[in-house]
Amino acid sequence: MSRRDDTKADPIYRNRLVNMLVNRILKHGKKSLAYRILYNAMMNIRRETKYNPLFILRQAIRQVTPNVTIETRRVGGSTYRVPTEIESTQGKALAIRWLLEASRKRPGRNIASKSSSELMDAAENSGNAIRKREETHRMAEANRAFAHLR
Repeated sequence: MSRRDDTKADPIYRNRLVNMLVNRILKHGKKSLAYRILYNAMMNIRRETKYNPLFILRQAIRQVTPNVTIETRRVGGSTYRVPTEIESTQGKALAIRWLLEASRKRPGRNIASKSSSELMDAAENSGNAIRKREETHRMAEANRAFAHLR
């Protein structure tokens, strides 16, 4: 079952991934504020790494994207945690959610600096979002015996 991807590109970077990230940052309908937060984070990344921030963003999302996820299945009165493979779009959505969740939990003054730090850490294969992915993969590996219940 395939759904058409109607995500539009953002005005500055002309990138769908940036727009997906903005839509996840968005709170209470304040999209211009979400854009400002993300663009400030991208400027911080450019200032600190001297790399293209889009490259860092793509790399971070690629590193955080999980291959499998855990679903809870109830079979005969028992609950099993069943590992299931996921599509790239769903994995990307999970990665974005985990990155933003990890950046919100980071200590710091504003969300732009916290987001830029988390994105740079994720691009270097460290940080809380990476830990979340590894934890999910570890859980899937531990429950591999229940994969036949899919």
